[in-house]
Amino acid sequence: MEWFVNLFTSHSIASAVIILALTIAIGMMLNRIKFGSVSLGVTWVLFAGIVLSHFGLTIDHEICHFIKEFGLILFVYSIGIQVGPSFISSLRDGGIKLNMLAMLIIFLGCVICYGIHIVTGEDLTTMVGVLSGAVTNTPGLGAAQSVAGEKASTMATAYAVAYPLGVVGIILSMLIIRGIFRIKIDREASKAVRSNTPRTVRIDVRVTNHAVFGKTIDEISRITRSQFVVARIFDHENQQRIASGQTELQENDILRIVVSSQDVELVQSLIGDVVKEVDAAEWGSASSHLEKRRIVVTKPELNGKHIGDLHIRENYNVTITRVVRAGIELVATYELRLQMGDVVVVVGRANDLDQVSTILGNSVKRLDRPNLTPIFIGMFLGVLLGSIPIAIPGVPQAVKLGLAGGPLVVAILLAKYGPKYKLNTFTTNSANMMIREIGISLFLAAVGLGAGEGFVEAIANGGYWWVLFGVAITMLPLLIVGIIARKAMKMDYFSLMGLMSGAMTDPPALAYANTVATNDRAAVAYATVYPLTMFLRIFTAQILALIALS
Repeated sequence: MEWFVNLFTSHSIASAVIILALTIAIGMMLNRIKFGSVSLGVTWVLFAGIVLSHFGLTIDHEICHFIKEFGLILFVYSIGIQVGPSFISSLRDGGIKLNMLAMLIIFLGCVICYGIHIVTGEDLTTMVGVLSGAVTNTPGLGAAQSVAGEKASTMATAYAVAYPLGVVGIILSMLIIRGIFRIKIDREASKAVRSNTPRTVRIDVRVTNHAVFGKTIDEISRITRSQFVVARIFDHENQQRIASGQTELQENDILRIVVSSQDVELVQSLIGDVVKEVDAAEWGSASSHLEKRRIVVTKPELNGKHIGDLHIRENYNVTITRVVRAGIELVATYELRLQMGDVVVVVGRANDLDQVSTILGNSVKRLDRPNLTPIFIGMFLGVLLGSIPIAIPGVPQAVKLGLAGGPLVVAILLAKYGPKYKLNTFTTNSANMMIREIGISLFLAAVGLGAGEGFVEAIANGGYWWVLFGVAITMLPLLIVGIIARKAMKMDYFSLMGLMSGAMTDPPALAYANTVATNDRAAVAYATVYPLTMFLRIFTAQILALIALS
């Protein structure tokens, strides 16, 4: 049996794998435990690691550190790929507001940290460690340690003691906000669907404006500079046909238009009045010989091509009206670039649609093949970006985006702009979810196994005060800003959870938010505030450490 004991105690590669596997398996089994209707989800892996390491099941420090960082890279990269297509629009729509609220959370946390130091006399260097643990920000701890030098001995211990309840405190704050405002998830989800912008809408417009009589659709599009597609026309002779860019509009033509929601009024004011005289049955009647079909883009050579470059309308008399990408509907303008995995909505005759289906691919099996090249290229570029030192005047230590911030930023940019440079970043939802869950499980297991040794002893020797200080630093800023965001700014609960997670740079909290949310709003909000938050967390930790030395 000696070999069996050595397997758990030798600090070999085999030992690391078996302890990690045991930690994650126990944590996932504990995931079934609920408090009322609430479960801590994957966070149980963290507590399983703390308990196992307390009883001596630990892994080599260097191996543990690698697993933690690699798991975090996998997690944030998968999040970036998920939210990339909608990130830029979300940044325009509400990014400033989200980042301002995140900055307020950071500011309040630093004020509370410094206030505790003044009131209790606790060493400020130690309090910086408590702050980093309470906001679950490891890069901030590392930056503060590099500034504090020899006085940083208690920072790591304070961080380890405050970290677990930092994770729980963020989730608990979400639950308290939910209880204060009596938020019903189903009702919140339906509101989120109705308020999602920009989205495409379909309207029927009668041509009544004399100024557009005889003008082509292309001419009108250039005049309005808006995003719309004329799917088909019910003309003044009651004949239904596909419209092209050269189709001239005549009085009383009825146009079925797919348009971005914010451009509805503009298109309507230029062309005519919205009508309901042509019902769905007439548009789809057998006499029209036209039908609507959804086709999946699966040919790699189409990745990054403009829709206009395919000349589908001109060559096949088929109109692409919408493109569904990562659950978001986009107007199929000629300038829109296609990506692998896009679902295009097309209108035309059955034979023509069959030809277009062949051109676009429509082979779902092809999407099942894993595409690993862009993942590892993204990780390479992400780590490279995260390692670039950013010098700030007056700060002795350069700040970095780190091994989490760099891959997140690169993944967002690749998901958004990769096809433009012929880089296929498509990943199926199931594959993305698998990468994400493996990443966060490895990260939490490594953190727990690294923090458990000496955890109980530290608390027994007065560290329980660090726990209480950490809970205050974690929850008070979140609750204050959460109430402001919900009550004064009417922020939806899913975005609020993402804001809380991102402001604390906390992947486990985001993992919990994703299990509650029925859409990607939490992930988008997290990604929106994460880069600036990471920078400010590192910066403020260093500033507080410098104050402690002065």
